[in-house]
Amino acid sequence: MTSTPGIGRIAVGSFVGTAIEFYDFYIYGTATALVLNATFFPTLAPVNATLASFATFAVAFIGRPLGSLLFGHFGDRVGRKATLVASLLTMGLSTVAIGLLPGYATLGVAAPVILVLLRFLQGIGLGGEWGGAALLAVENAPAGRRSWYATFPQLGPSIGFFAANGLFLGLSAVLSDESFHSWGWRIPFLASAVLVAVGLVVRLRLAETPVFAEVVRRREQSRMPLVDMLRKAPLRLLLGGGTIITCYVVFYVTTTFCLSYTTTTLKLPKSEALGLLVAAIWAMALTTVLSCLAGDRYGRKPVLLIGCVFTGVAGLVMFPLLSGGTALSIGIAFALGLAAMGWVYGPLGAFLPELFDARYRYSASSFAYNLGGVLGGALAPTIAAALAAGAGTTAVGWYVTGSAVVSLLCLLGLPETRHVSTELPARVTA
Repeated sequence: MTSTPGIGRIAVGSFVGTAIEFYDFYIYGTATALVLNATFFPTLAPVNATLASFATFAVAFIGRPLGSLLFGHFGDRVGRKATLVASLLTMGLSTVAIGLLPGYATLGVAAPVILVLLRFLQGIGLGGEWGGAALLAVENAPAGRRSWYATFPQLGPSIGFFAANGLFLGLSAVLSDESFHSWGWRIPFLASAVLVAVGLVVRLRLAETPVFAEVVRRREQSRMPLVDMLRKAPLRLLLGGGTIITCYVVFYVTTTFCLSYTTTTLKLPKSEALGLLVAAIWAMALTTVLSCLAGDRYGRKPVLLIGCVFTGVAGLVMFPLLSGGTALSIGIAFALGLAAMGWVYGPLGAFLPELFDARYRYSASSFAYNLGGVLGGALAPTIAAALAAGAGTTAVGWYVTGSAVVSLLCLLGLPETRHVSTELPARVTA
């Protein structure tokens, strides 16, 4: 019998992949707001070019549920470890390829077409990442501490976002606008190769989770995890996906739409806007940790319900602050949006896996998570841009608030899972 790995190894193994993969995902979001419209859609009017670049941003969210099913199948059939390595490679290689892709001036219409394909592959890779990382933490956690252990993969987005935008901030500070738009924006994409290599070293040294090891020992792997999850837990899949919708709406409205709005409409310098966003990401990291700790003490649902209410209020407050136009008011708006994201996002690392049986948990929790990503995040920047153009930023605030109401209603239909066992049920003997 293998020994249970220490919390340090679990923390690093579950955290490093999500940090790297979300870094890859976020550099695209930042580049979308700052440069991809001019590089790949130069023949369109500025507003249409921005909408087109946001549309390529949305393509990855179509790939994510497909990736969750693909990697989830092998995660439930073969194991968590091998699947996590494969998802990391898929995401990382796609990101590096984007950094090497020539723009419209060189390839013509083929450039945005290839960009869409690579963005789709990014989504496939990320679709398999989160579920495996969450299971690595949750299935190794002792009783009563699953939400705390799940903090590690849930912190990956905060650190990945900080690294991505910090690098863009540094580049914008040392490069001229011409150099940044010409080649500087590619550096964060190419740097992903180094980060992926580090992540692979960590992932290859991981042991299989004891829960899945027991599934294998008893030869009880699901033959068709997709079929099992649809047959046994269809409502939980839908409601679980709905619960995470508001996370994605508030996050991408804040980090992609608001970044674009402040630099184009409010004319805030790119370096200053990025600096405010990088500073605000610590609000998300802090609320992620606090909500995970609270999730073990008070239960997942009460903490998530508070988060949904907080997000709804934040949506109404953010945009009057943003429209104030000062660095202070914009920074507070960014911090409110990201703090709301972190509070709801944190407990979901334990809550979603706990909703499903171990035999199809990778597939089901990944699919629910990425379903929420599609419904909440895929078109969030595009919808926000269209609402702002047609009805003003107040309408964008109501959009965020509406998403919080949807997630709250979905959450009410799900059970509390704090005391639910993640182990296989004991065999009944005659």
